[in-house]
Amino acid sequence: MTDTVVLRIADLDQNRPARFDLRPEGGSLRALAGELGLLDLRKLSFRGELRAEGKRDWVLTGRLGATVVQPCVVTLEPVTTRIDTDVRRTYLAEMPEPAGDEVEMEEDETIEPLGAVVDPAAVMAEALALSLPLYPRKDGAEIEQAVFAEPGIEPMTDEDVKPFAGLAK
Repeated sequence: MTDTVVLRIADLDQNRPARFDLRPEGGSLRALAGELGLLDLRKLSFRGELRAEGKRDWVLTGRLGATVVQPCVVTLEPVTTRIDTDVRRTYLAEMPEPAGDEVEMEEDETIEPLGAVVDPAAVMAEALALSLPLYPRKDGAEIEQAVFAEPGIEPMTDEDVKPFAGLAK
């Protein structure tokens, strides 16, 4: 299939799941990699189905797989990570309305309001973004201590900042 599949809810069969198999290539991969700040994005796939749940709600389930390359947070060298994760979104025809001045987040973060269409490519991009390592680090990369001070002034180190550093002297 192509990497642009939009499922119109009105066209779907309540008794049969709508299956999708997304495997973007070329420009689509480069564009998504750019949006997510990746050095490279390879082998992206998202397979799954959208099926009815009850009379008006829908559930999307799928499996996301990707190989991503991000800059190391310490050295900026490329770090390659394999991502394989299950994805689930529940689309409710009637979302519960928040009551009161303060609104608490839903316990189930997979719940979304049901619109006229469901875009598996958008779900794929969101799931990939949420699955990326926050602080990719190359094996063996260590943060060395950086010390800065104006000329003639003794620089303050991490040890000097500790609460009992003065007592140790």
